[in-house]
Amino acid sequence: MTLDVPPFERPKRIGFLQVPEYSQLAFSAAVEPLRMANALSGQTLYEWQLITLDGQPVKASNAIAMVPDASIQTAGPMDLLIVCSGVNVHNACDRRLLTWLSNLARRKTALGAVCTGAYILARADVLKGYRCTIHWENISSIHEELLFPDTIFSAGLFVIDRDRYTCSGGIAPLDMMLNLISDEAGTALAEAISEEYLHERIRSKSDHQRIPLRVHLGEGQPKLRETVSLMEANIEEPLSLDELAAYVKVSRRQLERLFKKYLNRVPTRYYLELRLERARQLLLQTSMPIIDIALACGFSSPPHFSKCYHEHFGRPPSSERRKRRPPLESTDA
Repeated sequence: MTLDVPPFERPKRIGFLQVPEYSQLAFSAAVEPLRMANALSGQTLYEWQLITLDGQPVKASNAIAMVPDASIQTAGPMDLLIVCSGVNVHNACDRRLLTWLSNLARRKTALGAVCTGAYILARADVLKGYRCTIHWENISSIHEELLFPDTIFSAGLFVIDRDRYTCSGGIAPLDMMLNLISDEAGTALAEAISEEYLHERIRSKSDHQRIPLRVHLGEGQPKLRETVSLMEANIEEPLSLDELAAYVKVSRRQLERLFKKYLNRVPTRYYLELRLERARQLLLQTSMPIIDIALACGFSSPPHFSKCYHEHFGRPPSSERRKRRPPLESTDA
């Protein structure tokens, strides 16, 4: 299959900077959509090069090393440079590398990062005044240590802010690159790539990382964790606040204080958000009627569900449902 895609004036050139112990999964999820874009369009829409600090192979976190195309001194011209990092990112902040990134920014080269790469960009002072994201394991420490006060770190799967492209890691780079391809070469190509990779839906910048509750709370607050577990297990028929308090053996007032202190919201609001997030998954991933989704997520009526959904996500459930790609038609004879 070859899609009819208007040709670019020239291929977009993307560099992937690999630092020691980078995430190979995140790197692969970023580069593979480019390869498939070329294959499905029958054109060279994208070109890429692998770069390391000194031009020598570096091992990923899984101990696999790839042969790079260039060092930071010999890398060819780029439209976008993506920093691929992973564990022990603090050890990758070589002074020569940070200076090179700073120089690229001054030359107006777009910069990006996957997994923990945003930390390196921030250390190079090229994220000041930008919004960005990083893997959830690093968000808490950045906030707690008051690092990079001029940069806004969000919990988004990916963030595109002007000429900065940052992504949380894992398979989320696939979604970031599909959004980039959609903007540059059309939605049809991005959706075709998604189908090739059996990717059920292309997530958008409004999707967030699911940050585990234990990260928010540490090892403490067992009563709070128990309460949230009860909420997650009782979506269709929500428990009352008094029932939740009785199950975990604390007073209603104490439970309210715990939620306000550690989750910055009242228990009923947190419970509502859990139910709305579940509803969004069902809208995007199933063909269930909206009225059935409303009932399955504990809402007494479709109008009440629609009102709550619109207030939380900024659009009605019917609009969200239209974003769901219909299943592929059968090709069986």
